[in-house]
Amino acid sequence: MADCIRVPLLLLLMCILSSVHPIRGENANPAKSLKAENLQNPAGGPGPVAVNPGAAERNPGAGASLPRRRSAGWKLAEEAVCREDLTRLCPKHSWNNNLAVLECLQDKKEETEIAAECNHLLWNYKLNLTTDPKFESVAVEVCKGTISEIKECASEELGKGYLVSCLVDHRGNISDYQCNQYITKMTSIVFSDYRLICGFMDKCREDINTLRCGSISTGEKDIHSQGEVIACLEKGLVREAEEQPGAHPIKDDCKKSIMRVAELSSDDFHLDRYLYFACREDRERFCENTLAGEGRVYKCLFNHKFEDAMSERCREALTTRQKLIAQDYKVSYSLAKACKSDLRKYRCSADSNMPRAREARLSYLLLCLESAVHRGRVVSGECQGEMMDYRRMLMEDFSLSPEIVLVGRGDMGAIDPNCQRALQTLIQEADPGADYRIDRALNEACESVIQTACKHIRNGDPMILSCLMEHLYTEKMVEDCEHRLLELQYFIARDWKLDPILYKKCQGDAARLCHTHGWNETSEMMPPGAIFSCLYRHAYRSVEQGRRLSRDCKVEVQRILHQRALDVKLDPELQRRCMTDLGKWCSEKTEAGQELECLQDHLEDLVSDCREVVGNLTELESEDIQIEALLMRACEPVIQTHCHEVADNQIDTGDLMDCLVLNKHQKEMNEKCAVGVTHFQLIQIKDFRFSYKFKTACKEDVLKLCPNIKKKVDVVICLSTTVRNDTLQDAKEQRVSVKCRKQLRVEEVEMSEDIRLEPELYDSCKQDIKGLCQNVAFGNAQVIECLKENKRQLTQRCHQRIFKLQEVEMVDPELDYQLMRVCKHMIRRFCTESEGKNVLQCLKQNKNSELMDPKCKQMITKRQITQNTDYRLNPVLRKACKADIPKFCQPILNKATPDSELEGQVISCLKLKYADQRLSPDCEDQIRVILQESALDYRLDPQLQIHCTQEISRLCPEEAAAQEQTGQVEECLKVNLLKIKQEGCKKEVLNMLKESKADIFVDPVLHTACALDIKHQCAAIPPGKGRQMSCLMEALQDKRVRLQPECKKRLQDRIDMWSYAAKVAPAEGFSDLAMQVMTSPSKNYILTVIGAGVGLLFVMGLLCGRFTKRVTQELKDR
Repeated sequence: MADCIRVPLLLLLMCILSSVHPIRGENANPAKSLKAENLQNPAGGPGPVAVNPGAAERNPGAGASLPRRRSAGWKLAEEAVCREDLTRLCPKHSWNNNLAVLECLQDKKEETEIAAECNHLLWNYKLNLTTDPKFESVAVEVCKGTISEIKECASEELGKGYLVSCLVDHRGNISDYQCNQYITKMTSIVFSDYRLICGFMDKCREDINTLRCGSISTGEKDIHSQGEVIACLEKGLVREAEEQPGAHPIKDDCKKSIMRVAELSSDDFHLDRYLYFACREDRERFCENTLAGEGRVYKCLFNHKFEDAMSERCREALTTRQKLIAQDYKVSYSLAKACKSDLRKYRCSADSNMPRAREARLSYLLLCLESAVHRGRVVSGECQGEMMDYRRMLMEDFSLSPEIVLVGRGDMGAIDPNCQRALQTLIQEADPGADYRIDRALNEACESVIQTACKHIRNGDPMILSCLMEHLYTEKMVEDCEHRLLELQYFIARDWKLDPILYKKCQGDAARLCHTHGWNETSEMMPPGAIFSCLYRHAYRSVEQGRRLSRDCKVEVQRILHQRALDVKLDPELQRRCMTDLGKWCSEKTEAGQELECLQDHLEDLVSDCREVVGNLTELESEDIQIEALLMRACEPVIQTHCHEVADNQIDTGDLMDCLVLNKHQKEMNEKCAVGVTHFQLIQIKDFRFSYKFKTACKEDVLKLCPNIKKKVDVVICLSTTVRNDTLQDAKEQRVSVKCRKQLRVEEVEMSEDIRLEPELYDSCKQDIKGLCQNVAFGNAQVIECLKENKRQLTQRCHQRIFKLQEVEMVDPELDYQLMRVCKHMIRRFCTESEGKNVLQCLKQNKNSELMDPKCKQMITKRQITQNTDYRLNPVLRKACKADIPKFCQPILNKATPDSELEGQVISCLKLKYADQRLSPDCEDQIRVILQESALDYRLDPQLQIHCTQEISRLCPEEAAAQEQTGQVEECLKVNLLKIKQEGCKKEVLNMLKESKADIFVDPVLHTACALDIKHQCAAIPPGKGRQMSCLMEALQDKRVRLQPECKKRLQDRIDMWSYAAKVAPAEGFSDLAMQVMTSPSKNYILTVIGAGVGLLFVMGLLCGRFTKRVTQELKDR
C-alpha cells in the first residue's frame, strides 16, 4: 500500500479517543481502561515530537513551556495555558475527558480568541497522538471483530500505522458501533488541521505556496483557520477543472490528496473544517434537528442552498463541496455507501484506484445507473433515492458541471453548439424526464397546474411531464410553468432517451430499425436527435413498405409528435435547418404555433433544407392531423359533435381533417378552428403530397399523367382536364383511375369553397376583392359569389377568371359550392336520381314547386340569370343549338372574345329565330324554356336588363320590387310601350311581343287569363308555332264562342299591341314580312287579299304581254 495515501495512526487515535469520551470514573471496561491509560502516557502529552521537529524550532517558546513527560493521569484541563479558555468556553463536566475538552475548544469560532499558547498546546497534543504507534494496539482491541471481517485490513502489517488508515477507508462497512464511533470521533481531530494528515503537507506544500492558501507555520496563522487551506486548495482544483483564466495546475499527487481529504470528510460535516465554520449558523437555522453523520447535515444544507436566509459564505463552501462531488462521487458518503453494491453489480466503477478517473465522476455514475434502470434492471431504492437527490442538485446549479461553465461563459442568451451539448449532457445526467421533481424550478412553477390538470397521475410519474405538455397553451397552464416546461422539453426533444416512456416502449424498435446503442452510449454516425427521426419515418410506413414500428412504440411516437407541434423549438431538426428562415420571415410570429404556420405560408421562399423538413412535417400532419395539438384543442366542440367517430377510429387516414373541412361552417365551429382548418387547406394547395388521401389515391396517376407538377392546384387541373377530355371524346378507358377520380371530385369541391384555395383566381382578383368585397368573409364561397354578383365592375383579368370558373361550374354544378350548400336539402328532395352534372337542370325544373325552399329558389334564379348572359354558360342549350348558333348568329360570334360574356346576345338572336320558327327542334325546345322562364322574371333576360333598367325604375318600380316575379314587370313594360323613351328598351319590348305571338306560353299573363279557354276551345291543338294563339284569335272573332272576360280583355290588348308593333317596327325583310303574316290573327284575310292581288297581276300581265309582243313584231318588220 502506498505510503501516506492513507491517514496514519492519527486515525488510530480517533478510535481510542472516542471510546474514552464517556469516561466518568475509574470503573471503565478493559477497552476503556486501555484507552485511558494510553491517553495519559507521555506520548499523549504535549511533549516534543520527532515527526515534526520543525514545529518546535519555529516556535521554541511553545515547546519549552511544556514538560517533556506527564504523569499517567495527565489532563488537558490541568494545563495553565488553557485553563482560562476552558473555564470560559467548556462545561465543567467535560474537563476530566481530554477528547471532550479538545472537541470543545477546537469547534469554537475564530472570533472566540483562544489563546495562542493554548492553541499550540492542543495542536502538539493531537500531533503526538496521531504519531504514536502504541495506539495501533488500541485499534486492534476496539475493532477486533471489524478487522477480521474486512480482509484488506486484516492483511495489513502492524506497526506501520496502516491499519487505522484501512479502517477509515472501509468505515462504511463497519457495523460494530464502538469501532465506528472510534473512527468517527478521531477523524474530527485529524481534519482540524491539514498538517495532521499524513503526507498532505509534503505533497501539497508547493501548491499551497503558489496559490497562497496559507502558512504552514503555527505562529503565523490561527489553528482554527487551517481548514481554509484545504478549502483554498479545493477552490483551486475547481478553477482548474473549469479552465478559468489564470487557473494554476495543481500537481496530480496533491489533487489525489485533496480529493482523498474530501472523501474522508464526507460522512460528517464537522470534518470539513472550513465548511463547518462557514455554515455553523446556517446549520442551526436550517438543520437543527438533523443528526450528524452519514452525510446527513451536508444533504440538509444542500437542500437549503438557495434559500434567501442562507449566508453567502456557507453557500460558497457548499458549492465547492458539490463541485468536488461532481468530480468524484465518493466525496458524497451517502451516495457512495447507498450505491456501492449497484455500482459493482453493473460495473460502473472499474478503476477505483483513480479517484478522478472518468469512472469516478458523478456524471458517469448517474449515467451508468440510470442506464441500468432504463433497461429494466433492479437498482436498490436507497441508491435511487440518493441518485435523485444528486440529479436534482445538478439541475439546480449549472456551475456544478464544469463543461457548462467552460463553454457557456458570456452571453447565456446566445447558446453556442458546445454549450448546448454540455447542457444536453447535464439533462441526460440529471434525467428530469424520469421524474419532474428533479427540476426544482419546474416543480415549483408547475405545482398549481399539476394539482388541477394532472392530479389523477401519481406524484413523480414520468407521465406528469406528458400531461403538462398536453395542457400547454391552455387555460389551466400558468406562464411561469409554461416557460420552465419548454426549457426542459427543449433538451428532452433533442435526445429521445430522455423521455423514459418513449425509451421504454421503443428501445427494441430503435435497436432493430435504427441500430442504436445503450442508454448512456452515443454514436457519431447516429446521434440521439437522429433516432427519433428514424422512428417516426417508420411509424407511418404502410404494410406494403414493411419494417414498421410496434403498436406501443407508434403510440408514443405520435404522442411526441403531438407535443412537438406545439412549438418549433421542440423540433430540433426543424429549428436547426430553419433558423435563418425563422429570423427572416417569422420574427414577429411569437404566439404558440405561429412559427410553423409562418414557415408553411412561406414554403416557396424557404431555403431547400428548411423547405424539405417543413414539407415532410406538413405531409405528416396531413396523415395525422392530431399532431396539430393546438388545432385539435380549438376544434374540440366540432369534433365532439360531428367527427367523434372519425376521431376515435382514425388510423392515419386523414379522415378527421376531411370531416373538419366538411363541417367547417357548422354552428359549433369557432373562429380559431375555422382559421386553422382553412390554413391547413391553404397549405395543402402548395404540394399535392400535403393532402394525404389525394396523394394516396392519385400518386400513380400523377406520376404517369402529370409528371414534374408539384402544386396541388396544378395537379388537380391536370387530372381534371384529363378526365374531362376522356369523357368528351368517349374514350373506351379512362386514363385516371377510379379511386383517383373519386378523390379528385372531393378535392375540386373543397377548392371551390374558398377563393384562396385557387391561387390563380385569388391573385387575379385581389384588387377587386379589396374594392368590392372587402367586408365579405372568406369561406363558404362567399367572396366568389360576391365577385359574380359584381361581375360587370370587375377588372378584365378577374372577369376572365370568373367567367372561366362559371363555365366549369355550369358544366359540373357539383363544383358550385354555394348552390350545393344552399340547395343541399332540395337536391335530396327532388334530384336524388339525377347525375351530378344534371343537378342544376333538375332544380330549375322544380323551381316553382310549393315545396321548394325560398333560399334555394333564389339561388337557382341567380344561376339562371348567369346562364342567360352567355350560351356557353348553358351546356344544355349549347349542345341543343350546336348547329343553329353558327347558322343564325355568326356575326355576334365574330365579335366575341373567349373569356367574356356575350350579354345574352346569342340567346336573343335565337329567340328571334324561334319567333320566325326557323330553329331546329332541339334548339327550339330549349329556347322555349328560356322564353317561358324569362317571361316570368325579367332578370333572366340580359338584354332587357341592359336596355330597360332605367325605364323599369321609372315606369314599373312596384312590380320590380315584388318579392315573387310572375311576369308583372314584362306586362308593365308592354302596357306602357308608348311611354318608353329609350329606343333600345322599346325594341326589346317589341321583340317580347313578337315572341309571344309565336307561343302563348311565352306570355304568362295571357296564358294564365286564358287557361280555361285554351282547355275548352283549343285542347286538340298542340302548343308551339303560334297554333294555340291562332286558335284563341279565331275564337275571339267567332261570335258563337264566349271567352272568359279576362281572357277576352287580354287578347284585345295584345291585338292592339301587335298592331302598334307592326307600325313602329315594320318588317326588316321579306322573311320578317312573311312571318308577320303567318303569325297574324287575320292571316286568312291577308292571304286572300294577297292571293287576289297576285291573280289580278297575273291576268294583267298576260294582257300586257300580248300587246308588247305585237309592237315588237311591227318594229322588226320595219
